[in-house]
Amino acid sequence: MKLHFRIVAIALLAFIGACGKQASQVSQEIAIPGVDAAGERSALEVPVADYPRVVLTTDAGAVVIELYADKAPLTVRSFMTYVEAGHYDNTVFHRVIGNLLVQGGAYTPEYRLKPDRGFIRSEANNGLRNLRGTVTAARRANDPDSAGAQFFINVVDNPQFDFVSMADARSRGYTVFGRVIEGMEAIDGMRSVKVGPRAGIGDATPVKPIIIRQIRATETP
Repeated sequence: MKLHFRIVAIALLAFIGACGKQASQVSQEIAIPGVDAAGERSALEVPVADYPRVVLTTDAGAVVIELYADKAPLTVRSFMTYVEAGHYDNTVFHRVIGNLLVQGGAYTPEYRLKPDRGFIRSEANNGLRNLRGTVTAARRANDPDSAGAQFFINVVDNPQFDFVSMADARSRGYTVFGRVIEGMEAIDGMRSVKVGPRAGIGDATPVKPIIIRQIRATETP
């Protein structure tokens, strides 16, 4: 009887070990944008291919972004309204901080501010994180519900921009609403451009404007 029990126990442990190995292999093969390997659940609730996409045509190259319409519906809808209206055509990346982000969506190459459609509420508490390559709605530092047309692309992991709590503006974070899936090398190419101070804009304005020629929706594969 003891021998029979030992054989069954060994067989059960072998089965559990095999299942664990298979699960580990699967988790390594499936890349989950917006969630690290220790995340409790996937940030994706629809197949990647179902996410809407846009193409940024810039002086530095083309960039393809997928938009998380399920996680940040209000922010994606606002962004696409600007895209469809041609708001981003002939604008620039007006803030480039090489070890942090590149930001655009507000100014012409002459650094004239383009009017936007007003503010939308924050959707930062959506489970997505400000990881390298993610696209985030810019806002006023002291007002979480002040996102407009401007956006930034994280060039490194920026946990300081993640939602933590509703306690204050800093803790409420910045809304991630997309991710660069092609052309990150173009974004990385911007990180080393010469920048300097510009009145009314900031200390990290490219000396030579990096122009966004247009942003257009594209078909998912």
